[in-house]
Amino acid sequence: MSPSSTDKIALFIDGANLYATARTLGFDIDYKRLLKEFQSRGTLLRAFYYTAVIEDQEFSSIRPLLDWLDYNGFTVVTKAMKEFVDASGRRKVKGNMDIELAVDAMELAEHIDQMVLFSGDGDFRSLVEAVQRRGVRVTVISTIVSQPPMVADELRRQADVFTDLVELQSKFGRDPSERPAPRDREARGQLPKFLQEPKGNAPLG
Repeated sequence: MSPSSTDKIALFIDGANLYATARTLGFDIDYKRLLKEFQSRGTLLRAFYYTAVIEDQEFSSIRPLLDWLDYNGFTVVTKAMKEFVDASGRRKVKGNMDIELAVDAMELAEHIDQMVLFSGDGDFRSLVEAVQRRGVRVTVISTIVSQPPMVADELRRQADVFTDLVELQSKFGRDPSERPAPRDREARGQLPKFLQEPKGNAPLG
């Protein structure tokens, strides 16, 4: 069955995974254009963005993005990163959002026709299978262009449709050179251009 313009769609964005994939391909994501792209494909019920954050940092480079997403039609889901010391005595941080994403996807499955998963994490294969059993078509967006590929083979095989992120660069990619370096931006207290645009997009669904 081919996608219909009346399909109800939900986006599930694994923030850290999408960022790493886009960076590997050499571009940034323009989230305003991303939203418009999927609004044009059907009725976009929800656009979830999942990321872990370091709570005790005075300035987090991701905070302006999360605030912008929250005001412009995305449902932002965050949790604090956990810091721990590994067996070698090194401090590490851990912030996995797989469970939060999976719970939301299962709850929403009966209300949507299409699920679009921005992640290459093989742990999501069983989630994709479970959502498909409820009659939902699943598109996975990641990349096989990189070496090694950013998407797990089992996840790509399970999806109804696999779309390589590099194919979508012209639709919602932005060259990293268009924005100031993070250090400069922090020093000047400025936001990137796309965050300075006036708010006012209607929330989804």
